[in-house]
Amino acid sequence: MGKPLKWTFRVVVVVYMFLLVAWPVFLVAKNAFADGFADISAILTDPDTAHALRLTVIVGVQAVIINTIFGVGISLLLVRYDFPGKRLLSALLDMPLSVSPIVVGLALVLVYNGRTGWFGPALESVGYQVIFATPGMVMATVFVALPLVIREVVPVLEEVGDEQEQAARSLGAGPVQTFRRITLPAIKWGVIYGVVLSLARSLGEFGAVKVVSGNVLGETRTATLVVEEKYLNFDKGGAYATAFLLALIAIACIVVVSIIRPKEQVK
Repeated sequence: MGKPLKWTFRVVVVVYMFLLVAWPVFLVAKNAFADGFADISAILTDPDTAHALRLTVIVGVQAVIINTIFGVGISLLLVRYDFPGKRLLSALLDMPLSVSPIVVGLALVLVYNGRTGWFGPALESVGYQVIFATPGMVMATVFVALPLVIREVVPVLEEVGDEQEQAARSLGAGPVQTFRRITLPAIKWGVIYGVVLSLARSLGEFGAVKVVSGNVLGETRTATLVVEEKYLNFDKGGAYATAFLLALIAIACIVVVSIIRPKEQVK
C-alpha cells in the first residue's frame, strides 16, 4: 500500500471520527457554556437535578461492581473450562449488544412488575420492590453493560495462558491465592478497561432505565431522563449542561486510564 493511499485512509478515518464524535461533543460543551457557568450552576443547585445525578452515579457504580465480579468470573469460565453449552453461553453474552434497551426494560417489567409479573408480587409481599425502584434500574443497567467487561478480559486471559496458574497450583497455592497473585495482575488492564467502558455505558443508559424507573421526579429520575425532560420543556441550557456532565465523566475516565497505563508499563 503506497503512502498516498495510507494518508488518504488516515484522513478519512480522522474526518469520520471528528464528524461523528468530536464535533457533536464539542457542540454539547459549547452550548452548555453558552451563558458561562450559569447553566452548570443551575443544575447543580436544583434539588431534583442534583438527586438525579446522585442516583445516576449510585445506579452506575452498583451496576459496574456487579458486572465486574460476574464478568471476571464468566471470563474465567469461558477461557479456562470446557463444558456443554459453552458456545451458546458465549453467544448469549452478546445479546445486550443486539437487543434494544426498550425491549430489555419491557421484559423486566413483565417479570418483576408488582401486580402482574412472575416474581413481582412475591417480592413485594416481603417488602422488596423492583420495578419503579432502584433495584430495577440497576438490573436494567447491568444487562445493557454486561458484555463490556467480559469482552475485554477474555482476550487477555487467552493471551496469557494458564502456565503460571498451573505452576502456582503445583507449588501448593490455593484457588484464591492463585487468582490474587497470578491471574488478577495479568488481567488487570483488561478489567480496568472493561470497568471504564461499563461505567460510561451505565451512566449513559436511557431506554431500559426509562421503562423500569417510571421517571418519577425526585425519586427514580436519572440524569439521562433529566436531559430529555429539560429538552422537551425548552430548557435547552439545562439539558446541554446535564449532558455535558455525563460526557465529561465518561471522557475523563477514558483519558485517565490512557494516561496511566503507559506509566505502569514503563515501571
